[in-house]
Amino acid sequence: MKTREKEYTFIYTILFIIFLLFLAYPIISLLAKSFQGINGFTLNNYSEVLKNEEFIIALKNSIVVSLSAAACSLGLGFLLAYTLNFTNVWPWLKKTISMIASMPMLLPTITYGFAIIYSFGKQGLLTQLAGFQFFNVYGFGGILMGYIIYTLPTSFLLLNNAMKQIDKKYLLVSRLMQDHALRSFFMTILRPLLATLATCLIQCFFLSFTDFGIPASVGGRYHVIASLLYSYMLGSIPDFVRGAVVAMMMLLPSILSIIIMQYLQRYQIRYQQVSETILKRNRLRDSLLGTLSSGICFALISVFAVIFILPFIRQWPYQISFSMEHIYAVFKDPQLLHVLKNTLLMAFGSAVLGTLFTYAAALISERSHIGKYKCKSLDALSLITNTIPGMVIGIAYLFIFSGTPLQNTMPLLIVCNVIHFFSTPYLMLKESLGKMNASFETTAKLMGDSCLQTIVRIITPNARYSLIEVFSYYFINSAVTVSAIIFIAGAHTMVITTKIKELQYLAKFNEVFVLSFMLFAVNLTVKYICARLARKGKTV
Repeated sequence: MKTREKEYTFIYTILFIIFLLFLAYPIISLLAKSFQGINGFTLNNYSEVLKNEEFIIALKNSIVVSLSAAACSLGLGFLLAYTLNFTNVWPWLKKTISMIASMPMLLPTITYGFAIIYSFGKQGLLTQLAGFQFFNVYGFGGILMGYIIYTLPTSFLLLNNAMKQIDKKYLLVSRLMQDHALRSFFMTILRPLLATLATCLIQCFFLSFTDFGIPASVGGRYHVIASLLYSYMLGSIPDFVRGAVVAMMMLLPSILSIIIMQYLQRYQIRYQQVSETILKRNRLRDSLLGTLSSGICFALISVFAVIFILPFIRQWPYQISFSMEHIYAVFKDPQLLHVLKNTLLMAFGSAVLGTLFTYAAALISERSHIGKYKCKSLDALSLITNTIPGMVIGIAYLFIFSGTPLQNTMPLLIVCNVIHFFSTPYLMLKESLGKMNASFETTAKLMGDSCLQTIVRIITPNARYSLIEVFSYYFINSAVTVSAIIFIAGAHTMVITTKIKELQYLAKFNEVFVLSFMLFAVNLTVKYICARLARKGKTV
């Protein structure tokens, strides 16, 4: 075997062992736990859960609210993406819409609920301004709004990216053929997007179904699967076996979602060349869609406005005067400062290790010749990690690593994030490396470069843009995640998202908003720096 392939095989072996220890073994152990009875193996655990009225109600509630949120996010995301790609609204407005639509990704989902409470609750900011309460924030209404806010960025990004790939010259062809406006819309825009629309609906449903943060803050008595699972695992009377069963049940819709999305890829329309054309002027269309999109963005800003206002109010809603005391209080509290340091350490560690980990996997998949099946196994692992909800991974880690030196440690939190968010960064880097010149390695070998030298001198500089994007993705997602780490973070490794859950029980909402504001500022700064570095990387 050639030296170069030996090096890639060694890297593959390390990656395989990591996946075996931190993915396969925990999930298999969780599966075994779900069949564990007093006398050994039993199916009674599943039959008891399926007959449990509490579980049935939570399952129905999860399906109803998740489908409703997915449908709403799909419609809103389509409207925003269509405005950006098929209207002549002002360029600065398009840029603003794109920025605001992605804003919720910089905040943890558990914060959405508190923002909704302090915006639409009985003493909420928007309720005070309107003079009446729009809806009951606890239960179906609050969860639905939270899920829509949570999934809207995903819906928008998927549809916006798909619309960019539509060849706009067919709009001109349709116009020349004198097609009716509705027929032209269906044939040139809607039909090429059918697979993406279905994928978007499924992805939004999956994200809503498995989210814990929003029900934790505004769920009230409207129980969903995620909140039921949390109560089984960390409630006043834990039931670990039943929790393991519910965790495995959560995998079923996730697996089904991935299978359907993979099937829908067959119907994805791909153009050999994407050409731009001047869009037909239509003031009514541009005014209407520009106004509607601006309204959606304004609604998003209105909900999150409390996060940027309340930290600087003395006592809402009784003493509405400017004050920095809440900010000072957080910086004077050593416990909260420790939480902030933990968050930055976890996010940075996850970003560095995750970028290296996914880069190594993508290099093996796209730039090595160690064997077809080994490369395909990495694609399969990417699909599997995309299938498993964060709560399931967290519970699996809770069972496996309790009582070990890794319990409640920062390295475990970092590894959990690396595995949990592996899929998207891996696919990003795989696509980037696959587009590079296939003769890079051959030329480097003729010049006497080793495998490592080739990667450092040639491959990495050409992948700089994607690597920065992956770093940003890992940092932000690790900083805002709550579903997985809430089960494995300890008192000394508590981060902002888990601390917010604790502060909720203590009714310390001023600290919640200050920490959320600080986390938003950190993520926005990292995103801005990474965007600047990425632009430089693209021009080099």
